[in-house]
Amino acid sequence: MSKTIIISNRLPLQVSIKNDKLEVVPSVGGLATGLKSFHRDGKSVWIGWSGLTKEEIPEDLLPQVQEKAKEEACIAVNFSEEEIEGFYYGFSNRSIWPLFHYFMEYTEWDSEKWEVYKSVNQKYADVVIENYEEGDLIWVHDYQLLLVPQMIRDKEPGATIGFFNHIPFPSYEVFRTMPWREEVLKGMLGANLIGFHTFDYERHFLSAVSRILRHQIEFNEVSLPDRLVKVESFPMGIDYDKFEQAALTNQEQSAERESDLQQRLNHHRNKAPDSKLILSIDRLDYTKGIAHRIRAFEYFLEKYPQYLENIRLVMLAVPSRSDVPQYQILKKEVDELVGRINGKFATVNWIPIWYFYRSMPFENLIDLYTTCNIALLTPIRDGMNLVAKEYIATRTDKTGVLILSEMAGAAHEMNEALIINPNNFEQIADTIHQAIQMPQDEQIRRNTILQKRLKRYSVEKWAADFMKALEKTKETKPAYKAVRISENIENNILERFTKSRSRIFYLDYDGTLVDFVDKPENAKPDGELVELIKSLTQIKHTKVVLISGRDKETLGTWWEDVQVDLIAEHGVWMRRPGKNWQLNEKVHNDWMDMVRPVIETFCDRTPGTFIEEKNYSLAWHYRKADPELGEIRANDLSNTLKELISNHGLSVLQGNKVLEIKSSGVNKGKAAGKYLVKKKYDFIFAIGDDWTDEILYKELPDSAVTVKVGLKKTAASYFVNETKRVRSLLTHFIEVDAAQKEKAGNVKN
Repeated sequence: MSKTIIISNRLPLQVSIKNDKLEVVPSVGGLATGLKSFHRDGKSVWIGWSGLTKEEIPEDLLPQVQEKAKEEACIAVNFSEEEIEGFYYGFSNRSIWPLFHYFMEYTEWDSEKWEVYKSVNQKYADVVIENYEEGDLIWVHDYQLLLVPQMIRDKEPGATIGFFNHIPFPSYEVFRTMPWREEVLKGMLGANLIGFHTFDYERHFLSAVSRILRHQIEFNEVSLPDRLVKVESFPMGIDYDKFEQAALTNQEQSAERESDLQQRLNHHRNKAPDSKLILSIDRLDYTKGIAHRIRAFEYFLEKYPQYLENIRLVMLAVPSRSDVPQYQILKKEVDELVGRINGKFATVNWIPIWYFYRSMPFENLIDLYTTCNIALLTPIRDGMNLVAKEYIATRTDKTGVLILSEMAGAAHEMNEALIINPNNFEQIADTIHQAIQMPQDEQIRRNTILQKRLKRYSVEKWAADFMKALEKTKETKPAYKAVRISENIENNILERFTKSRSRIFYLDYDGTLVDFVDKPENAKPDGELVELIKSLTQIKHTKVVLISGRDKETLGTWWEDVQVDLIAEHGVWMRRPGKNWQLNEKVHNDWMDMVRPVIETFCDRTPGTFIEEKNYSLAWHYRKADPELGEIRANDLSNTLKELISNHGLSVLQGNKVLEIKSSGVNKGKAAGKYLVKKKYDFIFAIGDDWTDEILYKELPDSAVTVKVGLKKTAASYFVNETKRVRSLLTHFIEVDAAQKEKAGNVKN
């Protein structure tokens, strides 16, 4: 029975060694809670780091770590201090974390740490591969493991892999500054499904893929040569029932059972019933905007002095990465700010900020959530921010006001909160005032909507939706009816070839026999390709036709020494071996002077584009243009030209990053058909990569072997991944012919 393999940096376990004894307890909250329904039903295994380095685990306890992990359906991956320093504290948190949160000034690029990051990602991938069985679902989590999906696919190309990024994905302009940007994107694209918290992050990722890797994007799908990668947003929820129930329990408990913190909060509330408590909970991280928040609160006290002694900011900062210099500087800044503001405004009976620098048990968090009237959460950049959702879930009487930064992912689904810009102190101060003055019925109205939404889209629903979408990636879309040429299919095609008596091959050139290049003139055939086509033409009873959109001069020069039929400009020109070029269709070019200025205007407006002028057609190339701008301009130019040429017997042909204007009656299908009229072929093979080849496929008999290069919508029966595979396939035709000749020779002897 297939299983789910979950991979994250850390296991959902808290592992510690006390008095030479191993202690292992399950983690609570976050990912561990969200995936428990998949993890604890006996059909999954969780792979991750135990949290202890090899140096921290005595040799005699190492087997126990693995055994304890196994009891919890986990597999512990062990790392040295050096690996954790380079991978986790180094590249993950000093390079990716600040860059993805737009703190470029804190970003460090260290090639040694990058190498450690790669090697650790490979170790995670290797453990996955060791435990993978066909049919398993693989779910990789977060920015520490960006390379793992492709590393798994390299060894298990048929695996179904999901990847979820729990932090923001930055805009292209920020992401492009990463020295290893291509490797990171390719690593992520090893997945079948890539998930983000919000559509903005999804959009930024797709933009980076389009501009850096130049892959075709259609809606939320990335077209790779051999498969499609789906990219979607799945906003992560919380364990709503857990927080709601904890809040109800908190309210029902007797005074004797209340925590010290709750008693202190109650004392404050009883002493000043009309005063307000503002809650602030974060990890101490520069992305959370804590220093900004404190300064904004100071500005609020200055602008609205009537609230002095009637309001208090309860601030919990959970220690985080305290060995990283930026975090040490932030800790010092926050300490000084709190001290200065408390010194500035405090009275004998009141201080404006209660500051806690420590972790708190779950029960104390509930104390704070249920007691504080307002939650003030102002991250500068945050992937989601679950604290906002937890606060709302605990407001069982539906009172309370949430003030939330628009830079938090949660803001996209919590519009009923008071949304603010974390850098606008004026707005924050006014919004705090609005929150204090908000009538109770409005608080209830807003929170009722929020609670209903959060309860419906819980963390369990988030996980279930992702897994459902991952399962769906296994389905083949009807539009992509072409079947990959497997070993069995190839053998069947080769068998048909050997049994046939008369064969013809129609071979496209650019994108099929050679890869695309920025400048068309640089796609000259290499020696290997020339010899391949020569050998193919030398097979008895076999006609080879190179059918291309290229101009006849270029095509003729490149292939002048090879006995191959050439069709140029999509069918305008034809050249038989040893013959001169001749017009294949009656066409004219007097329209070019009318059309050329229009295309030149688009060249001027679109950097990286150029015109290629052929004998009877004009082509506008935009491969080097910005991908998004190129597509927009191509659409505009296509519409403009269609209006201009509608009565001139011309058509606009959309190729691979090229628009071509040519006579309507000319196409590859018509040119290829002339061969079939003159002679009967019992084996027809056609291969190409773009829309110009679709007409050819449709014109050929149903018995023809039609092949598309790349996974795209096509009328072809089969597809292959790339030009290397095309050459490999053509080589196999030559090899089986040679083997057949050898066999025939042996029979004669």
